[in-house]
Amino acid sequence: MRETRGTSRALSAGLLIAGILVVAANLRPVLTSVGPLLDQIGAETGLGVAALGVLAAVPLLAFGAVSPLAHGLSEKFGVERTVFGALLLLVAGTLLRPIPGSLANLWIGTMLIGAAIAVCNVMLPALLKRDFPERMASLTGGYSAVLGGCASLGAGLAVPLSLVPIGGEPAGWRFALTAFVVLTVPAVLLWLPRLRRGSRHPDQAREAAAAPALVRGSVWKSGIAWQVTLYMGLQSMIFYILITWLPTLERFHSRSALASGWDLMMFQLIGVVSSLMTPVALRGPTQRLAASLPPLLVLAGVLGILLMPQIMLFWVLVAGFGCGSSLVTALSLFGLRTRTHREASALSGMAQSIGYLLAAAGPPIFGGLFAASGAWAASLTLLCIIAVLQAATGLLVGRDRFAFAG
Repeated sequence: MRETRGTSRALSAGLLIAGILVVAANLRPVLTSVGPLLDQIGAETGLGVAALGVLAAVPLLAFGAVSPLAHGLSEKFGVERTVFGALLLLVAGTLLRPIPGSLANLWIGTMLIGAAIAVCNVMLPALLKRDFPERMASLTGGYSAVLGGCASLGAGLAVPLSLVPIGGEPAGWRFALTAFVVLTVPAVLLWLPRLRRGSRHPDQAREAAAAPALVRGSVWKSGIAWQVTLYMGLQSMIFYILITWLPTLERFHSRSALASGWDLMMFQLIGVVSSLMTPVALRGPTQRLAASLPPLLVLAGVLGILLMPQIMLFWVLVAGFGCGSSLVTALSLFGLRTRTHREASALSGMAQSIGYLLAAAGPPIFGGLFAASGAWAASLTLLCIIAVLQAATGLLVGRDRFAFAG
């Protein structure tokens, strides 16, 4: 009987991990596929450099606006149902965004995509903290590797998909963006059985009785929480600047549209490697190193792009390695700096809300500096400053302390 129960629990845990990873596979391709297609989108819609930068920032604004609501939604409807609703919203936004006609479809669809991803961004780390507290760092590494790997597919396949011949003509950016909706099908199917768990996890009542309830707003008074938030925001700003503008920057240095798309794919793939390596450094006294070293690698990569663009791909790989490691560290901090999954959910909601609002300023400012100067030096200098600030924040947030006292 015990063996049967053990097998059942192992199967349930395996299915949950699979479900989390498949959901994670959907959270980046719909975003990373946009950067390589910006030239096509601008040419067809008439949007200029500044407007395209704002378009790239819309999901981040949605992250900031919706992330604080995710914790409350999960308390009311349960984590599983909240994630499932977000998946359906992601399908709707992915299908609406490329519909021809009014430009409102592009903007509203992009906003819906951002809202859906925001909910999943908050809920998935909380799920890992709830059901796998002892494996939080390693599973976060696997989760981040899936994020990075599938993000690389979005970046690498965007231009080839737009060139698929349909009726004798290239399919275009609308087809390329629509194609990624196929990734949501296995996610929805794998998540359906989770809905039978009901609106609340069976351990939630016991946890609430055993641990003091969160004081509403208390997370906003925590210095540690603000450090996590700043780290999250700075690493996100760097990542979304690069996935938005790296292909355009490379084409400025005479790389083809196809080659720059593949380079962005390599940027994401090397991040998968660092995602799998970083959890080892997040154990014990090396957490400060794990938090501060990745942005220094990004700094080295950006300086290389600025000073030695003739070996562009090498510097892209250096920066990508740092970005992948930064993401794992930021996501792991939600669990490492809290004691329960409810605290992790609250910290995640705060960090992703303020952090992504901060990050949303990155792509428009980066593009605006180029538009104003006609060169990338000022934009890349800004990126270097952000990386230095993240490294300094990493030294603080890497200390082994909790966001909630007690």
